[in-house]
Amino acid sequence: MTNICICGGGSLGHTIAGFVASKEDYNVSVLTRNPEKWSKAIDVTDLDNHHYHGELLYVTNTPSLAISNANIVLLCLPGYAIKDVLQQIKPYLSPSTFVGTVVSSTGFFFMAAQVLSSDIPIFGFQRVPFIARTKEYGKSASLLGYKPSLSVAIENTSDAKKQELLLMLEHIFQVPIKLLSSHFEVSLTNSNPLLHTSRIYSLWKNWKPGVKYDHCPSFYADWTIEAAHYYIEMDREFQAMLKLLPISNGAIPNVLDYYDSHDEQSLCDKLASIPAFKNIKAPMIGNENDGYEPDFNSRYFTEDFPYGLYSIVKVARDINFKTPVIEEVYRWGMNMIAQSQ
Repeated sequence: MTNICICGGGSLGHTIAGFVASKEDYNVSVLTRNPEKWSKAIDVTDLDNHHYHGELLYVTNTPSLAISNANIVLLCLPGYAIKDVLQQIKPYLSPSTFVGTVVSSTGFFFMAAQVLSSDIPIFGFQRVPFIARTKEYGKSASLLGYKPSLSVAIENTSDAKKQELLLMLEHIFQVPIKLLSSHFEVSLTNSNPLLHTSRIYSLWKNWKPGVKYDHCPSFYADWTIEAAHYYIEMDREFQAMLKLLPISNGAIPNVLDYYDSHDEQSLCDKLASIPAFKNIKAPMIGNENDGYEPDFNSRYFTEDFPYGLYSIVKVARDINFKTPVIEEVYRWGMNMIAQSQ
């Protein structure tokens, strides 16, 4: 049996725990701040009504219990929680434990280098394996979309061990997984850090305190040409920056290729038509009677600007590469977060 510890009780933590624990080959434990709110099993249902029932080995807030016998530790955490959790689990890790993150664009590799010793194998996905939502906390989740393939970076271990982990991950998630050559190829992404922030900026770049809106739009189904414009322009800067880094050509496809689009209109149409995205609303608080305003406590703000987009901004600044559109969106987002506190 392979022992897997999932760190984090968010949507991806729920979904991956239930999905993996439903397979006979795995013991799954969950390390969470709120174990008392969890049942001993997680039920996951996808859009085709496929059902996964996963019995959990442990649900605990005690790192020693969850980590000590784990072969794989998978962090399903927002950027702000990664460093603290790495420090908590560090005493219970060994060179035979693979420690990774479900998505790498919020600084995992940079923080792991600071916290963990260099003999701890680390890995990270370029994009999340699933589109997920918690249905009932601690009990059930919805798997809203699968990925046809995944990409992962693995460091601090031998080529043989990398291949061993790669095969394990392919078996766990049941999709082909490509091994990338550098953590930059997963740490820097044009997925959420550009996708979310371009849309947020187009929605509220003119927002002022006190302004309210009469409805809450769908984040994707109501995608606009303006949002597509910012996404494409930010990605152009991003792709130009990548050429100056130790990244394989094509490792991070541009957004038009990734979404099988050729211009702003086709990208807009594509994003608005993805079934798994159709019910996702823009991050707003309020109601129809009193009006809506941006929710600055949502992960679109607390995650994507200070961690996801920041990673891109920091690398660009470090190599003295100009990214004016990315900088414009980043400064606006950080200013909005500061004003809301």
